[in-house]
Amino acid sequence: MDSITQIVLGAACGEAVLGKKIGNKALLFGAAGGTIPDLDVFIGNLLYNNQIDAMLFHRGFMHSILFSILGAFLLGWLVHKLYNTGQREHTTTRKDWINLFFWSLLTHPILDCFTPYGTQLFAPFSNYRVAFNNIAVADPIYTVPFLLCMIIVMFYKRQHNKRRLWLKLGLGLSSIYMLFTLGNKFYIDTIFKNTLATQNVSYIRFSTQPSILNNILWYGIAETETSYFVGFYSLLDTKGRFTDWEELPKTRAISILDFKELKALSWFSNDYYNVQETEDNTFLYNDLRYPMVKDSKGNMSSVFSLTLLNKGKHLDMIPFEPKTDDFKETIKSLWNRLKGV
Repeated sequence: MDSITQIVLGAACGEAVLGKKIGNKALLFGAAGGTIPDLDVFIGNLLYNNQIDAMLFHRGFMHSILFSILGAFLLGWLVHKLYNTGQREHTTTRKDWINLFFWSLLTHPILDCFTPYGTQLFAPFSNYRVAFNNIAVADPIYTVPFLLCMIIVMFYKRQHNKRRLWLKLGLGLSSIYMLFTLGNKFYIDTIFKNTLATQNVSYIRFSTQPSILNNILWYGIAETETSYFVGFYSLLDTKGRFTDWEELPKTRAISILDFKELKALSWFSNDYYNVQETEDNTFLYNDLRYPMVKDSKGNMSSVFSLTLLNKGKHLDMIPFEPKTDDFKETIKSLWNRLKGV
C-alpha cells in the first residue's frame, strides 16, 4: 500500500515489540523498518539502466519472506550493537530488535498482497505475484483511524496502559476494515459473474478490484478469446449489476516473442493488457487490471498507461507519471460514478 500506511503499520509493530522498553523510539524504528522494502524503487533505478526492469524490481525480492528474515537478523544485530551502549546498555536485547524488524519488514509485503499490484512474497524461489485485489493501494478508511491511534500513543509514557489500549484499537479497526474488504470482494465477484451471465459474455477468466481511495466503486474485467469486457459497479447503485460496459479488442501492436521486456510487462499485468502504436513511433501499453476511463480528449485510457520506446531489439519506457489534467479528470469521473446510478 502507500508509504504512509506502511509507516503506520511498521510503527505499530515497533510499539508492540519494544514500546514498553524504549517508548516512542520503538515507533520510530518500526516506521523505519516498515519503509525499507519500498526502497527497492530507488535501488531498482541504481541497478538497471532500463526503466522497465527498474519498475519490475519493485515488490520483488525486497518484498519477500526471505528478505524479511535476513533483514531482521542483520538490522536487529546492527541496531542492537549501536543502541546497547552507555545508559541504554542492557535495556534491550538483540532478540527484541530482531523481532521488531522482522514484524515491521514482514507486515509490509503481507499488506501489499491485498492490493491489485501484487507482491512476489516467495521470491527468489518463485516470481508468483500474490494479489487478493480486495483493497486499493491507497485507502484512507484503512489508514486514517490507524494513524490517529498511533499519534495518540505517542502522548503517553512508555509504561502507561493506555499505550497498549490505543495500539490494540488501531490494529483492531484496521483489521476489521480489511475483513470487510475481503467480504466485499467475495460479494463483488458474485455480482460480476451474474452480470456476465445476463450479458451472455462467454469469458475465459475475470478480475475485479476497487478503484483508488475507496472500497465502494469497483472495476471488473472479463477476458474472451478476442476481447476484454470492462465495467463498473458501486455499492450505491440501485441495480445489482455492473454497468458502463466497454468492449476492448485485444490490441497487440507488438509481440512478446519479439521483446523480452514486453513478456515481462505481460507477466506484471497478469496478461490483462493492450499495446497500441502511436503517431510518434512509440507504443502505448495499457495495464487493463486498472480502470479504463475517458481522458480529456474523450478517448478510453487506462489509469496505468506506459509509453514504450523501441530501442531496436529492446524496449524501454518513459517513467510513469500521471498526466495532471487527465488525472484530475479521472478522479472526477470515478467520484461521479461512485455516487451510484
